[in-house]
Amino acid sequence: MPNDQSQPEQRRQHAEGVREQHEGTRQVAEGQRVSAELVRREAEELRRLAEEAREIRDEHRHALDALREERERLREAGEIARIAAEEARVAAETARHAAVEAVQATADALESTLGGMKVVEDMRRALRDIRDANTLDSN
Repeated sequence: MPNDQSQPEQRRQHAEGVREQHEGTRQVAEGQRVSAELVRREAEELRRLAEEAREIRDEHRHALDALREERERLREAGEIARIAAEEARVAAETARHAAVEAVQATADALESTLGGMKVVEDMRRALRDIRDANTLDSN
C-alpha cells in the first residue's frame, strides 16, 4: 500500500507542479501582455512624434519656399530698380547735354544780339554825326 498512498501524493504533487508551472506561464504571459502593451504605446508615441516631425518638416519646407519666392521677387525688384536707375542716368546725361547746348545757343543768341546792338549804336552815331554835320553846314 505504500505505493498506493504515494501515488495520490505523487499525483497531488504533480498537479501542484503543473499548477505552479501554469501560474508561472500565466505570469510570463501577463508580463508579455504588459510588455506588448508598453511596446504598442511606445510605437504609438513614436508614430505620433513622427507625424509631428513630418508636419514641422512640411511647415519648414513651405517657409523655405516662401523665402525663396520672396528672394526671387526682391531680386527681380532689384533688377528693375537697376534698370530704372540706368535709364535715369542716361536721361540725366541727355538732359545735361541738352542744357549745355541750350546755354551755348543762348550765348550764341546773346552774342548775335550784342553784335546787332553794336551795329545799331554805330548807325546812330553815324546818323548823329551826319545830322551834326548838316546842322553846322546850315549855320
